Amino acid sequence: MSSKEQETKLVIITGMSGAGKTVAVQSFEDLGFYCVDNLPPALLPKFLELMRDATNTIQKVALVMDLRGREFFDTLFEALDKLGDQDWLEEHILFLDAKDESLVSRYKETRRSHPLAVEGLPMEGIQLERQMLDELRGRAQNIIDTTDLKPKELRDKIVDMYAERDQAFFSVQIVSFGFKYGLPIDSDLVFDVRFLPNPHYVENMRPLTGKNDEVAKYVFKWSDTQKFVEKISDLLQFMLPQYKREGKSQLVIAIGCTGGQHRSVAIAEYLSKQFSANYVTHVSHRDIDKRKGH
Repeated sequence: MSSKEQETKLVIITGMSGAGKTVAVQSFEDLGFYCVDNLPPALLPKFLELMRDATNTIQKVALVMDLRGREFFDTLFEALDKLGDQDWLEEHILFLDAKDESLVSRYKETRRSHPLAVEGLPMEGIQLERQMLDELRGRAQNIIDTTDLKPKELRDKIVDMYAERDQAFFSVQIVSFGFKYGLPIDSDLVFDVRFLPNPHYVENMRPLTGKNDEVAKYVFKWSDTQKFVEKISDLLQFMLPQYKREGKSQLVIAIGCTGGQHRSVAIAEYLSKQFSANYVTHVSHRDIDKRKGH
């Protein structure tokens, strides 16, 4: 058996409609799983063949299977039995459940119909679904009752169950940009450094970038720059644990100057080094080459 086969992990997410499968699959995506929503059970054997293909490098997969595909549901147990014959798979069934009263309340809040009672009352569909899923619930390795759980608490439970020991669930993305090219639309925090002295007006530095030592030294030689990075570092040291505690998986910090070539790049690089010791940190420079016409 190859190391790839030994390490392949498959999680099947199933359970009651309205019990939190959407939050669950998003949590597995954040943990680096390849996720497929609403896979018909009849297609599971074929999917397993693709997973085992020698050219496949995906080693963690999460599949959502529920009664939205009820026309295929009779084949589910046959498909699950085949999983037991796959010695290269580490297979888990995660069953999400909740009390009937909580499920009814959630359907009323979202004004959705139950998939098994489109024309009837939600409770009718819930009771029928519970009967159909009773055997599947008994086969699950992990069962989570989401009755009293907030989405963040469900995410935390899934992380505790399925995250690798050395896996970081929270990451910091630092991106430099130029205001003349627009704000990064995916940024959570934006800091404007256009008030700092601009290396663009120093002729020999104009073609360089903030990744160049000469430019970085110029940017950081000013007392205003030193005060700024001191204050922003102190602010982020306070804020990052709060975002992590809230359940955010990624924080995007954008640092902007006029063209995104000098000041913002130098400061983004500095901040990345500052926080890489305690967080998984990535730095990118969106507009670093645009002034060069690249």
